[in-house]
Amino acid sequence: MRVVPVVAGILWRGDRFLAVCRPEGKPRAGAWEFPGGKVEPGETPEEALARELGEELGVRPLTASLWREVRHDYPELSVALRFYHVTRFEGEPFPHEGHGLAWMTRTEALALPFLEADLELVADLPDRP
Repeated sequence: MRVVPVVAGILWRGDRFLAVCRPEGKPRAGAWEFPGGKVEPGETPEEALARELGEELGVRPLTASLWREVRHDYPELSVALRFYHVTRFEGEPFPHEGHGLAWMTRTEALALPFLEADLELVADLPDRP
């Protein structure tokens, strides 16, 4: 099975983190996830994180620290995910790609339909980064 390298940023504001809701027309529409995306050929994971957060939210990470690496198998592909805590960033997040977005606590997030790959990490999130 094909393995796709993916990065995701967990942007923090106090004790809340940002999650995005997948828009209609995309696979798994309506599911919540951490913003991010595929690492392009020739790109480092950190470069991909900066590019994806810029494209999706219009922000630039100033501090990003690797938190977890996991692999998740979907029926059609496997993803090798790298999750980063982003505690400082420039810009105000705005859903440039049609996503819904919300700042939430871990408890609030556990009540939402998160993507399978992200859900297993939500319960492990710290109260603050």
